Amino acid sequence: MSSVAGPRSLGADAPAARPAPAAEHLPLSGGALVLGTIALSLATFMNVLDTSIANVSIPAIAGDLGVSPSQGTWVITSFGVANAVSVPLTGWLTQRFGQVRLFTASVLLFVLASWLCGLAPSIEALIACRVLQGAVAGPMIPLSQTLLLGSYPKAKAGMALAMWSVTTLVAPVMGPLLGGWITDNFSWPWIFYINIPVGLATAAATWALYAKRESTTRKLPIDAVGLGLLLLWVGSLQVMLDKGKELDWFASGQVVALAAAAVIGLAFFIAWELTEEHPIVDLTLFKRRNFWTGALALSLGYGLFFGNVVLLPLWLQQYMGYTATAAGWVLAPVGVLAILLSPLVGKNVGRIDPRLFATVSFLVFALVLWMRGHFNTQADAFTIIVPTIVQGVAMACFFIPLVSLTLSGLPPERMPAASGLSNFVRITAGSFGTSIATTLWEDRAAMHHAHLAEQISTGSDATTDALAKLGVAGLSPEQGLAYINRLIDQQAFMLSANDVFLASALVFVLLIGVVWLARPVRGGAAADASGAH
Repeated sequence: MSSVAGPRSLGADAPAARPAPAAEHLPLSGGALVLGTIALSLATFMNVLDTSIANVSIPAIAGDLGVSPSQGTWVITSFGVANAVSVPLTGWLTQRFGQVRLFTASVLLFVLASWLCGLAPSIEALIACRVLQGAVAGPMIPLSQTLLLGSYPKAKAGMALAMWSVTTLVAPVMGPLLGGWITDNFSWPWIFYINIPVGLATAAATWALYAKRESTTRKLPIDAVGLGLLLLWVGSLQVMLDKGKELDWFASGQVVALAAAAVIGLAFFIAWELTEEHPIVDLTLFKRRNFWTGALALSLGYGLFFGNVVLLPLWLQQYMGYTATAAGWVLAPVGVLAILLSPLVGKNVGRIDPRLFATVSFLVFALVLWMRGHFNTQADAFTIIVPTIVQGVAMACFFIPLVSLTLSGLPPERMPAASGLSNFVRITAGSFGTSIATTLWEDRAAMHHAHLAEQISTGSDATTDALAKLGVAGLSPEQGLAYINRLIDQQAFMLSANDVFLASALVFVLLIGVVWLARPVRGGAAADASGAH
């Protein structure tokens, strides 16, 4: 347990709390740069993929292990809670163990946890292994970002962020597709086993290239109180978001208790961390205008994006007759333009104001969601694919400028802490986005169902005629009414999805104002973000 210093001034950081200056290393070049970029990007892809790949496999996992689907969802919740807690610890762990050692150890432990997940003989064992997997995965994304920025020369920092952003945005879309295909054609343990060769190759390449580029370390006392409070409020919040819809939100005493624990824990956590000499999370980063505006725009935008990424395949599978694999294929083209345009954005983010790129991103996201807001139950695959392809433009202009804006002006020794904290806020916003989008979808669908059902009565000519035709087709009156109810459900959930899409489009437009609260960065934000490297 660390010793407690007197209250720290909010106007300046205590010298003892500042990380040691990072050792300077020359950028990589040639084949080493290419291999390093691929290795770090694969680690990010593998990590983000695992947040969504299990979603479509829950019925198969639950059936195989002899539990209900609601119990099976703890496979997702356990990973999310452990991951959310460990991500903001990246800065402290980096100072203690070093960037390269921590990243390599995280990847190897992630491989081990994946192997154990595949071997799990019971739901309890699988949940325990998913907790381990989520915990060790925390530092991987922030450190892959930090190591990439240090690998490229200052003028090409945008390219580093381009490579990183493509994997971070495409992986959540590919997760359900890959998970569904593996579950349909092999068995659910293979959604975890595929991490083993990728992880081992990534760890080997990273250690070979970066072992001699280790960051400066120092022994720090463990902020046990801060860590305990972090576990309390983040764990309570994550479980509340994952289980809230299932428990009917604040009508449930369990959800109310979790919300209270999260709010009280957060209040004590902030008060403790701002007065602790060696805080487990450096909250003073939020004093930097570009950090808090960039992190806010990035997180809210990602929450909207992720909520809609979850909602669209749910609608397609439940009410449009798509299989999990077919829904995945319809959404897969989102990566085409993102992959093609990201290098171009990365190359120019040092010359063009990143706030302009972010503005373009939010406008295109709004356009895409406006297009989806006019879907109907007759929409064919082409109609659904067109906005998906256009969304690639928004994705290419989203992560690179906002991440570079968030990290601009920071010295390299504060990069891991800043990356960890901004990624934590983004991941938490993604959980909020998923819960809010799916809850609104079902609530609005219930409203639309009630309105549509008001127009149907057994005494009306249209209803009588429809039931007569269904009777000729061999359906009993009860079966005919059930069939009509299913049609009403299909229309209600379509109208509800349109409501969510259009509301999300409006919020994206409003988010443009948040981006322009940031200060302009001379010489380009990406270059400034990595200049000290």
